[in-house]
Amino acid sequence: MLKVNRNIVTLDEFTINQLRTFSAATGELSALLRDIGLAAKRVHVEVNKAGLVDILGDTGEINVQGEAVKKLDVYANNQFVGVLKHGVSCAGVASEELDDILPFNEVVSNKSKYVVLFDPLDGSGNIDVNVSIGTIFSIYNRKTALGTPADLQDFLQPGSQQIAAGYIIYGSSTMFVYATKLGVNGFTLDTSIGEFCLSHPNIQCPAQGQFYSVNNGNFYEYNKGVQEYIDRCQRKDKSNGGPYSQRYIGSMVADVHRNLMKGGIFMYPATIKKPNGKLRLLYECNPFAYIVEKSGGMATNGQNRILDIIPTELHQRTPLFIGSKNMMTELNECVMSK
Repeated sequence: MLKVNRNIVTLDEFTINQLRTFSAATGELSALLRDIGLAAKRVHVEVNKAGLVDILGDTGEINVQGEAVKKLDVYANNQFVGVLKHGVSCAGVASEELDDILPFNEVVSNKSKYVVLFDPLDGSGNIDVNVSIGTIFSIYNRKTALGTPADLQDFLQPGSQQIAAGYIIYGSSTMFVYATKLGVNGFTLDTSIGEFCLSHPNIQCPAQGQFYSVNNGNFYEYNKGVQEYIDRCQRKDKSNGGPYSQRYIGSMVADVHRNLMKGGIFMYPATIKKPNGKLRLLYECNPFAYIVEKSGGMATNGQNRILDIIPTELHQRTPLFIGSKNMMTELNECVMSK
C-alpha cells in the first residue's frame, strides 16, 4: 500500500495557506509564486544537463549591461517570460537581459495587479565549471490603473515597496527561497515528485557570522573605510570572534545564500573604475536586501539603506553591503567615518 507522507508541505500548499492571512488576499500572489516555481523547474532541468547539450557558451550577442550573453541566460530568460506571460497573475516584466520593460498588454494580464523584475540566471559565467548559480526575482504592486498596460513607473519603485522577493539556487540541490512581510521560507526541489517542498521554515540570518565575501583582488580600488573593515576581518583575534574566513564564489546567489544560512557579510563595493558599483539595484540588490532584512539582517550601499533608494533607471547599478546585523553595524562604523 502506498504511504503518503503528510508532513511534506509543498510550495503551492504553503503559499496558499500563508497568504490567506492577508486580509485582501485574492490568491493572485500565490499563483504568481507558483508560476515562478514552474519556470525554475524548467531551468533546473537544463542547468543539470548543461554539460551534455549545446547550451553552454556565448550567443555572440552583448546585452544591455555590456556583457556577453550566455546561451543558458537566454533560455532562462525565455522560460520566465513565457511562463509569466501565459499565467494570469502578471501585468509585465523587466529583466536584466532585456533593454526595456515588457508589458504583456493582453486583456487578462492588464487586469493583474503585479509586475515582476528578475535576473534570470545570476552567475551564469560560472556554469561551465559547475559552480552554483541562480535566479533572483522581485514582485511589486503596479502603480498604474488595472485594465491598462503596465508602464515604466510600475517598475521604478524603491525596494521598500516590494510585496515579495526571492531566489532560486541551482546547486547540489535546487532550492527556492522567498520572502513576504510574514517572513522568509525555503523549499527544496524533490525531483522524485517534481515539487518544491518546505525544508527551511522561518529562516533567520544569524546576527553574527564567521564569513566575509569580497573580491580581495580589488582591495586597493576600494575606499579607505572598506579597506579598514577588510583589515578588521583579517586581524580580529579569537576573543572578538575572528579572524573571519573569506568565502567568495563569484556567484552572488551562492555567496548571499550561504551567509543568510550561516551568518556573514557580502560586499561588492564601488571601485575607482566603477564608482557606481556593478550590481543592479532592481534585479539583484533590492530583492536580496528585502530577503535579508526580513530575516533579521541589513543591506546598504555604504551610506544609505538599499530599500530606500529611489531608482531612476531600469538598469541602475549600486554598491552593495549585505549580511548579518552585527557585522553590518561594524562595517558602518568604518565606512560612515570615511
